[in-house]
Amino acid sequence: MDRFPRLSELLQRFIEKGPAGCSCIIAQGNEVVYEQSFGYADLETKRPIRPDTIFRIYSMTKIITCTAALMLYERGLYLLNDPLEEYLPEFSSPQVYRYSPTGVLTTSPAAGPIRIKDLFTMTSGLTYGGDKQETARTIAGIMQQLRSSQENGETLNVRDLTKALSAAPLAFDPGTHWQYGFSHDILGALIEIWSGKSLGQFLKEELFDPLGMEDTFFRIPDDKLDRLCSMYDRTEDGTLTKNTRMDANYQPGALFESGGGGLLSTTTDYIRFARMLTAGGTWEGKQFLSSHTLRLMTTNHLGTQQLADYHWPQQAGYGYGLGVRVMIDPPAGGSNSNPGEFGWSGMAGSWTLMDPEAELSVVYMQQLLPNLESYHHPRMRNVIYGSL
Repeated sequence: MDRFPRLSELLQRFIEKGPAGCSCIIAQGNEVVYEQSFGYADLETKRPIRPDTIFRIYSMTKIITCTAALMLYERGLYLLNDPLEEYLPEFSSPQVYRYSPTGVLTTSPAAGPIRIKDLFTMTSGLTYGGDKQETARTIAGIMQQLRSSQENGETLNVRDLTKALSAAPLAFDPGTHWQYGFSHDILGALIEIWSGKSLGQFLKEELFDPLGMEDTFFRIPDDKLDRLCSMYDRTEDGTLTKNTRMDANYQPGALFESGGGGLLSTTTDYIRFARMLTAGGTWEGKQFLSSHTLRLMTTNHLGTQQLADYHWPQQAGYGYGLGVRVMIDPPAGGSNSNPGEFGWSGMAGSWTLMDPEAELSVVYMQQLLPNLESYHHPRMRNVIYGSL
């Protein structure tokens, strides 16, 4: 018997107006209570989505990276308040873009160092590339230079990224504002320094293999390519066009292993990771994180100004912890979920939710740009809780 018929109806409506296909899996307590797929992994060949379909999870990578970094925190390899320059000397003299009272753009030294905590909480001042502010424009140019170097045959890694990004003046003094950006990629570089292993190797040995996540990786093996879900661009009238321009990142020789957005996974793999966090950091008798560390991870770390910066529509009612959104005000979010439920999402519309109080773990996958997340995610959350 389907315990979530309204969710199935909702997901069916999604694919009528949005992605070519989607998949959702829900676990509660010790059992999987919902697992359904709708539509196609590839429209042209009518290949259906299956439990082993592989998706680009983009920023859902961030929760995995932050979990891995906290595992090393529990081993005493760093403190959250440590200056970043202690481990990456290229960040020893951060500059900040500032505007004078007359609107003249200048740079001057940051009021303080970037701390490790600022990387977790997206308060470092490092942005993504873009055109809406000077730091974003500078970083866009840096990333283009790195891509050109890679296309010219240079071998680059995540340390090349950190050294390049360290030259960009920050968008604000560290710790004063919240802005999404490359912070968790820098955290990935730190994992390599602290562990003495590549990010991919550490994740595989410490998380993916013990959790049985056989289809989660940065580079897709040739024998699994036929299981990769196609990505689609959507026009305003709902027309879907296949997007292959972004897949170079998953091939051998790609730019770097992105701790902020580079992983591929399946719903059945990621639900194992989600269930481990929901269960207090333990999976099948193996402890990955202490419940004390998880409580720190899933506590809101943003102050008043930073919460004002964190204003995406689908995040209403949420604060932000160490790499995860955290529900702190259900009425403000129009949410029927519990305070303390947490998770994140990915650029192509994937989404995960974890709720220790309800013993609930949810993973949703789709591959669509733009992703319609502000429509999809709150509705899924409210329908799921309305079905419990």
